Amino acid sequence: MRYLTLTYYKKANGQIDEVMAVAKNLKTSDWQLASVILDFKLQKVEKCSMNGVQVPKVWDTVVSYYYQHYANIIERLFEENGHPIDIKVDATAAQKPLDDM
Repeated sequence: MRYLTLTYYKKANGQIDEVMAVAKNLKTSDWQLASVILDFKLQKVEKCSMNGVQVPKVWDTVVSYYYQHYANIIERLFEENGHPIDIKVDATAAQKPLDDM
């Protein structure tokens, strides 16, 4: 697997659901619907927006934020793509949601 995608859906009651997936290749629908696309082969943030607001595409910041929630998956993606597991956690950034950065 190469990509980690996260898609956010707003429910009728106002709550937001998060759907996380890993993929070997991206589909057109991934580019259209996903809020976050991380390429672990190139270690690049391909897409990152929250509620239509573009978030800075800083690899270390985005990966360290999602590492809190998906540590096992992110570690596996690093290993499968031949990279050492190198998570640089900024204590202040780890506490903030991405859209506050």
